[in-house]
Amino acid sequence: MRVELTEVALEVETGGEGPVVLLLHGFPDSHALWRHQVPALHAAGFRTVAPTLRGFGGSDRPEGGHEAYHPAKHVGDVLELMARLDVDRFHLVGHDWGSGVAQGIASVVPHRVDSLSLLSVGHLGAIRGAGWEQRQRSWYMLLFQLAGLAEDWLSRDDYAQLREMLAEHPDAESVIAPLRAPGALTAALNIYRAGVPAESLFGPEGPVAPLPRQVPVMGLWSTGDRFLTERSMERTGEFADGPWRYERVEEAGHWLQLDQPERVNELLLSFLKEHA
Repeated sequence: MRVELTEVALEVETGGEGPVVLLLHGFPDSHALWRHQVPALHAAGFRTVAPTLRGFGGSDRPEGGHEAYHPAKHVGDVLELMARLDVDRFHLVGHDWGSGVAQGIASVVPHRVDSLSLLSVGHLGAIRGAGWEQRQRSWYMLLFQLAGLAEDWLSRDDYAQLREMLAEHPDAESVIAPLRAPGALTAALNIYRAGVPAESLFGPEGPVAPLPRQVPVMGLWSTGDRFLTERSMERTGEFADGPWRYERVEEAGHWLQLDQPERVNELLLSFLKEHA
């Protein structure tokens, strides 16, 4: 369904009955990323809410430059969406950029969050502290800052470079397709431009706020992730003031919920039930 919010309209998939699990995707995906998790969650007695974030898929792409895509805007969209759906409390599950948005939501309304599951991307402090290997793996974030140049490079030769970056994505062609629409690739890249300017990853390390004390946190990292080091997720525990659980998913790339859906479902369900 399509939900009209104050600034944008979002595509949202909802279903099931029971405690609510809010599923947040990252770049360059949509709510379809969670298609293997949704049936398992419904069968286990959970209700799911899976929005496609602004700038992605069929959701709106607002004008106004990259600040219109700041992670705080996504946090606001999601909280307004939950109000429209009359949802008070919920579990948060985020992958890639969805992890960052989920952390933002948990920091704003920790009293409403029953648990926080972070897939692939951990706390910014842990990513910063993961050393030179993580900085090398984050090279593309610098490229994405270059408006116009990044779009040209990624789309050249029928999106050859983006295809190479998404080589391990099981749905590569289907996620590239909507990026062909005018302005779509820029909208998707704008979350990087607004949310992780170069100085945030490569400049001096400043103080960062920990995750909320009262929120249980689980981090999932996959052994085949090209973009994130294990240290960047493991060290997230140092920024979790509340209960922390770390799990390693073998034989999976960055999109672990597509590569190893049964294992990811098993881990999510055990964590959610523990904190239901």
